[in-house]
Amino acid sequence: MNLPNKITLTRIFMIPVFVLFFYLDVMNGWNYLVAAVIFVLAAATDALDGHIARSRGLVTNLGKFLDPIADKVLVSTAFIVLLTRSEVFSVPFALFSGAAMEGALYAMPVAAGICVALILARELIVSGFRMVAAERSLVIAADKLGKVKTTCQDASIALLLAGMGFLSSAAGRVIALIGIILFFVCTALTVISGVNYIVKNRQVFTEEKGPEEAKG
Repeated sequence: MNLPNKITLTRIFMIPVFVLFFYLDVMNGWNYLVAAVIFVLAAATDALDGHIARSRGLVTNLGKFLDPIADKVLVSTAFIVLLTRSEVFSVPFALFSGAAMEGALYAMPVAAGICVALILARELIVSGFRMVAAERSLVIAADKLGKVKTTCQDASIALLLAGMGFLSSAAGRVIALIGIILFFVCTALTVISGVNYIVKNRQVFTEEKGPEEAKG
């Protein structure tokens, strides 16, 4: 197994460590900051393994398989565990007074759940789409909008995690609020990039065969 694939596996192994610290409540809120650091480091390995693989000619089929799985499992896990601490989506609105706060307490966790469902659905649909393309030996170019989406997702998760440990303070709520705003932005980007990805590569659904199918 080459270095890029080892880095990808490291990212996968970091996921349970991230979850462990997320739920390690004995650290008086600092566990969320540690979880944020672990998440950022894990997300950073995505760029690292890809750069090494391309620059050193170490791109392998195993890497092509593991890398997107590691990315999706990391982000999906982070969003799911954040939903189990739904107060991060509502408490920041204590910065405001009156009906805005009361409405947010009920509406924001529900809205967050819907957004996470949309994000997970998009990732599953695009993964299935890529599997169909691979079976037909069709090469699909990387999508820049998808990369922007991933960066936005990572940033929103990191900010939400960083703010969670200090929700009792104004600073923590501001950080979490910025994370919430980015969260809704990245949800929109996730849906738009998914639709754009499929529309741009709609030839996958045509009856024309790829080179390998034609040979068969």
